Amino acid sequence: QVQLVESGGDLVQPGGSLSLSCAASGSINSIGAMWWYRQAPGKQRDMVAVIFPSGITQYTDSVKGRFTISRDNVKNTVYLQMNSLKLEDTAVYYCKVNAMATGDTWREYWGQGTQVTVSS
Repeated sequence: QVQLVESGGDLVQPGGSLSLSCAASGSINSIGAMWWYRQAPGKQRDMVAVIFPSGITQYTDSVKGRFTISRDNVKNTVYLQMNSLKLEDTAVYYCKVNAMATGDTWREYWGQGTQVTVSS
């Protein structure tokens, strides 16, 4: 079994910064790509960033230059550093990992979500 626990969501003023983390635990054999998604009220869930085991990253256009995704393969944790936050960044942020639990096959696992609110 693989469990993802997210933390770091908060209320922030426009222009502020916030750092999110998502830690995977359990009987993990392997972890592949790791993603951050976000979902605002009344909107679909969109991919924000992805990081591959090689360290290669990709971002959606609206966050390029402001957000940075990183991973710690020892801690099995993915991070999202968010700078210069805007009102439109307000959403519930979810992490997702592609992982193989010991004795199981490859599956996608989702975190519980953490609320990020950007407001003046």
